[in-house]
Amino acid sequence: MRLPCWARRTLAGQAGTLAGLAVGVAVIAFSGSALGHQSVGVQLAGRLAATHVPPLLTTPEEPVALRYDAYCVGSDEGDESTCDVHGVAYVRPGESGAFTEVPIVEEQGATEGRYVASLPEAASWSDGFSYYAVLVDRASGATVTLPSGGASAPQRSLPLGRAVQIDLGTHAFDLTRRRDARVAEANWGGGDKDVGLEQGRNLSPIGGASFDVGRDGTVLILDEANRRVLSWQKGARAPERMPVAVAGTLADMSLAPDGSLYILESVAAPGRSPLVRRFDGYGRELEAFEIAEPTSSQIRIGPDGPVALQHPSGQWMPVASGGSPLGAAGQRSRGRAGRLIPGGREIVILRQLNEIRVALRRANGRQQAWRITSKTRLAEVQLAEPLGNRLVLVVRVYTDDRDEFVALVMGERGLTAKFSLESADWAETAPLSRFRVAGSSLYQLGSTPAGLFVDRFDLEVS
Repeated sequence: MRLPCWARRTLAGQAGTLAGLAVGVAVIAFSGSALGHQSVGVQLAGRLAATHVPPLLTTPEEPVALRYDAYCVGSDEGDESTCDVHGVAYVRPGESGAFTEVPIVEEQGATEGRYVASLPEAASWSDGFSYYAVLVDRASGATVTLPSGGASAPQRSLPLGRAVQIDLGTHAFDLTRRRDARVAEANWGGGDKDVGLEQGRNLSPIGGASFDVGRDGTVLILDEANRRVLSWQKGARAPERMPVAVAGTLADMSLAPDGSLYILESVAAPGRSPLVRRFDGYGRELEAFEIAEPTSSQIRIGPDGPVALQHPSGQWMPVASGGSPLGAAGQRSRGRAGRLIPGGREIVILRQLNEIRVALRRANGRQQAWRITSKTRLAEVQLAEPLGNRLVLVVRVYTDDRDEFVALVMGERGLTAKFSLESADWAETAPLSRFRVAGSSLYQLGSTPAGLFVDRFDLEVS
């Protein structure tokens, strides 16, 4: 029997990964809460793989440690075993200066294959710290560097600082908000007005992989099964069709200010990384280029072009700059823990257990922060976007047999709005593609056994 979508994601989140994908002889995985960054490292030419959850936002009362799970990958898919690993974490206060070597050792009392580098002094560093790690398998000599940019793009950990406390308490199910408008709708199928649906044996249905909303209210849905983009002009009942030359697999999509579309595919030829394809408003492919790492879970538009949340490093990397694609080395050297957004700001998010920490940093170093706790279990953070001087955040809440989304609008003094939304995720999409903010509205991509839709929820926030 096939588990429902929410249950599979819940199990994946508890395990720490959303999926395992085979690329050559390596196994790679990305986080089920990608905004909460689980970083996964893979030595593609060797047999060592490692996972790491970065402590992106820390508080003074907690000890700081860097933990890594290391395992060896055999030639057969899913063949894993523990390794004899040693390693070094290179750590420094702030973002400049020399790195200090801290040994990574096997953690006593932990599960086999767990390694740790303790940083007891890190809590006192007022500007946080940056670091990277190198792990080595003694038997094969295979190495993993996390993040892959090493010293040129180390991982960054920031003090959460003075944060607004928001306690969600115990979630009350079945009190979802009614939509303000249904702005797009289509049945499953291959007709001109339909969205294609793919379903393999014992697999979940997949359809309408991603969507975005233009400044004028146009809604675009990536119909990857039919290799096209469907667009609904504001107020239109039926979509216009634009063929696009995509691979026909699960993919993410973002609309650039100039009207071009960036589509990030999820699969690649053996030994290669997935492609980012750029199309103009007529569906003509303008360029295609590889991301730096084996997988990526999101593509968004940053201040200087598209950025992708890539794995194994678990960092946001620009895939183009000033209109020109960046090669693998250029992407890795510009990796960041947070996502840069227009206005010189950066969003950093950490989800751990039933707590979400969020920091919105300005170019001058000033920071707004929120600390959200819940008695009901929290899964992936689907969206975090600024709206004026506030922040909109959408997170999935769940129990053993239920799940819904909770939307929060947060300001300097706390919550200004909160409402629940049905999960409406009968068909699979790209993992973090179900919500967008456009204008002063929140948009949700949803599905049922009958078809796909996009609903609008007005936030009434200036």
